[in-house]
Amino acid sequence: MLRLSLSTEEYLMLGEDIRIVFLGGTNHHLRIMIDAPKDVNIVRSTVLEKKNPEMKEKTPKYYAEPELPEKYRKKRSGNR
Repeated sequence: MLRLSLSTEEYLMLGEDIRIVFLGGTNHHLRIMIDAPKDVNIVRSTVLEKKNPEMKEKTPKYYAEPELPEKYRKKRSGNR
């Protein structure tokens, strides 16, 4: 398992032809763009879990960190 922190508009490459671009987000939602060939099947986990309920029980659970350690926080310039 690989865990990364990305800035807005940074991207990940999967193989030679799949790019996942982080577009930003809010507290509980992220926006990403997936640039992949048409023959690559991309499906949301909720759709897969509806079709196969056992999958939800077997899949590991991942949780967001409530707050990042100080060394990973961006420094703000000026007063907000």
